[in-house]
Amino acid sequence: MRRLRLQRRMPAALAAAGMAGWLAAAGQAGAVTIPAADPHVARMGRTQTQADGGVRFSYPGVSFQVSFEGTRLIATMYASGKQSYVDVIVDGTARKLRLQEGRQTLVLAAGLARGVHSAEIVNRSETWQGSAALLDLDTDGAWRAAPALAERKLLLLGDSVTCGAAIDRVPGEENGAASANPRASYGMLLARQLNAQVQLVCYGGRGLIRTWEGKTNELNLAGYYGMALPIQPVAVPWDQRDYRPDAILVAIGTNDMTTGIPEREQYVAAYVSLVRTLLRDHPQAQLMLTEGGILTGEKQAALTSYIQETIRRVGDARVHAIASTGYPGDAANGHPTRAQNVSIASDLLPQVRKLMRW
Repeated sequence: MRRLRLQRRMPAALAAAGMAGWLAAAGQAGAVTIPAADPHVARMGRTQTQADGGVRFSYPGVSFQVSFEGTRLIATMYASGKQSYVDVIVDGTARKLRLQEGRQTLVLAAGLARGVHSAEIVNRSETWQGSAALLDLDTDGAWRAAPALAERKLLLLGDSVTCGAAIDRVPGEENGAASANPRASYGMLLARQLNAQVQLVCYGGRGLIRTWEGKTNELNLAGYYGMALPIQPVAVPWDQRDYRPDAILVAIGTNDMTTGIPEREQYVAAYVSLVRTLLRDHPQAQLMLTEGGILTGEKQAALTSYIQETIRRVGDARVHAIASTGYPGDAANGHPTRAQNVSIASDLLPQVRKLMRW
């Protein structure tokens, strides 16, 4: 097993024995193991519970939170490939881990002081980069009640910008899965400022009717909106009754515009169909349609017009347009930077507050 950097210093005797010795000693020290689906684990985001109590996920931002009394925290996880990354936050201190392909045991924290500790695991990777699973968690103390999630609920539908792509990019380096950071995305920033849960239902390179390459025969928003894990060819459906958002924000259209402005009637008809589906599935929710954080100029103007026409045709008081500002990214990448994601959240926040009276 690859040696992992521990959250705090490993006891000296165990350090001398190495990771294998540490895991062996841990297994003999009164381990209290629970499956990921246990009630002591708070989950946010779309997931699939497996028969053994493990929980699969693929959307960025999916998170697991626990509170425990113990000196260590160990997780058993699984990854379908080599492009899955997670953030591990223990007592407020975060670090990024790259999962290995297959099943693995990860020491998330060790050598903790006796007392109550908090921990969170957050998926960083996009769904097209693979799926992962949290199988179980282990500590040498007692599990406390699951942390309470916020009562307010947001659902964000979008593309790679909503996923938090390339936020942690490094100039001169390839900006792949390692550079995504949904915790710094405008959607999760917005949720924190609104004291709300959030689901990021997003897929890089996809649009409302076509991909960034202009393909219409691949999974686009109307398709992955209905999925818990939109991994092809075996996708897992999502039961919309399992999460009742108060507000749904749709930020789609950037990839539709990559190869040119799509034909108006086709686009508006598809948008009307999507909005009516959202209204049917979530009669409790307010819907907010926006242009996203990249488009500018004539493409942004076209999408704004299409949104306005969609709202007119739907004719429902629960559907609203909210304005987005286009941001240029930087010389390394066209996706919004970390600072620009802060600006996008700041642009949207007063509009969402006003509509939701939050």
